[in-house]
This record gives sequence, structure tokens and C-alpha cells, in this order.
Amino acid sequence: MKKLTAFILFLSIGWVAVAQTSTTSNSANATNAATPADNLQVKETEHDFGKIPQGKPVFYYFEIANTGTVALKLDNVQASCGCTTPEWNREAIPAGTSDKIKVGYNAAAEGNFEKYITITYNGTQTKQIKIKGTVWKAPVGPAPANASVQILKQQNN
Repeated sequence: MKKLTAFILFLSIGWVAVAQTSTTSNSANATNAATPADNLQVKETEHDFGKIPQGKPVFYYFEIANTGTVALKLDNVQASCGCTTPEWNREAIPAGTSDKIKVGYNAAAEGNFEKYITITYNGTQTKQIKIKGTVWKAPVGPAPANASVQILKQQNN
């Protein structure tokens, strides 16, 4: 009787394990089938502006490409703060073509900066790009007088 009970228990555990594995495999396959392919390629995911003067806006164009077989739509391109402004084409990007995302940065605050921009596409997929650099404080007041300008003005008269 003990052997029969142990055998039935062993069989039940085996059956549950097989059923669990089958369910997990089917769920994984269903998830993979529902996830759209990642067809957005970003040529470079980071740009370093280097040293830029305070108060001078700077811009950079990130190249993106649709490597898929169907058109790809950028749903949103959002920066991590208001000092960073992304601009992008709202039209779908045809398969096999490329486009650009223009990212502007208003260098108002002195010091190092690192800003992230999130690209949302195909409804739920995302990628991040980053800009960074160092803002140096611009001198206060007008630029010093340049004597050479006066000499050039006199020569042209």
C-alpha cells in the first residue's frame, strides 16, 4: 500500500511538472509572438558637445534607421528636462529608410550636464539617447575693444 501511494504521488508530481513546463513554454511563445520586432536602429546613442559657452543653445542630429519591412512610427520623443528639446518627423519612416532626430540643449546652467531623451515607437518600444557636455561661464559685460577693427575701417574708407 505504501509503495502504491508513493508511486501515485511520484506520478502526480511528474505530471504537474510536465504541465507547468508546457504552460510556461506556450506563454513564452505567445509573448514573443505579440512583441513587435525591434526595427529602429540608432547610429549613435550618445553625443558629447564638449565645452560650450553658457547661454548658447547647441544642436545635434541623431541618425535613426528603419531596418524592418514595414513602416515605423515614432510615437514620442521626450527629454528628461525642459532645457533639452527634441524635434522629429511625425510621419512614419518607410522600411529601409532613415531619418534624423534633432536634439537641442539650452546651456543656461554652468557645469557638467548629462540629459537623456527617450524615443517611444511601435506603440510600446523605447530606446534612449544621451547628450552631455560641460557649460563654461561666459564673461560678464561686453567684449573688449579691438583696435584692429578701427584700422580696417580706416583702410576701407
